[in-house]
Amino acid sequence: MKKDIILAGVGGQGILSIATVIGEAALNEGLYLKQAEVHGMSQRGGDVQSNLRLSSEPIHSDLIAKGGADLIISLEPMEALRYVQYLKPDGWIVTNEVPFLNIPNYPEIDDVLAHIRAHKNHVLLNCEELAKSVGAPAQAANMVLLGAAIPMLGIDHDKMIAGIQRVFARKGEAIVNSNIAAVEAGYHVSVK
Repeated sequence: MKKDIILAGVGGQGILSIATVIGEAALNEGLYLKQAEVHGMSQRGGDVQSNLRLSSEPIHSDLIAKGGADLIISLEPMEALRYVQYLKPDGWIVTNEVPFLNIPNYPEIDDVLAHIRAHKNHVLLNCEELAKSVGAPAQAANMVLLGAAIPMLGIDHDKMIAGIQRVFARKGEAIVNSNIAAVEAGYHVSVK
């Protein structure tokens, strides 16, 4: 098993929390992992990106080459497009369809979404709306996105849930349950 994943978004959206949960589940599955993070001006809504490489064999580099990513997971649609040149031809884009309008010249959202839909393998979803639909706060949008990406990750669903339980345990049972509900909401959209 080998998966090269690019996680992308805007500072404060929870991209690194997604990486932490995936990493926890991957280690529990006995996989090797390497991660490289690029933090933009996250306090001001800058881009945040992480390369996450998972494998059943040792990994020598933490960076993903252009054309080498199996999956882009993005909480912001334009950020997904920023890294699309790293995606394999048969790779997946799993992204929130709601833009984070933090720049004055943000392109027309319909154009951004059309570019994403042009890729054969994509999942577009309104992460904030799905989070709210299961009683989770809008901040759980990152966990909705993670849930939608589970079928493409190659990690057992139950191990992912166990990873969420371990990562968020110190925040209490209510937070753990809210995050699990958000993951399940995204997962059920993706496996339809």
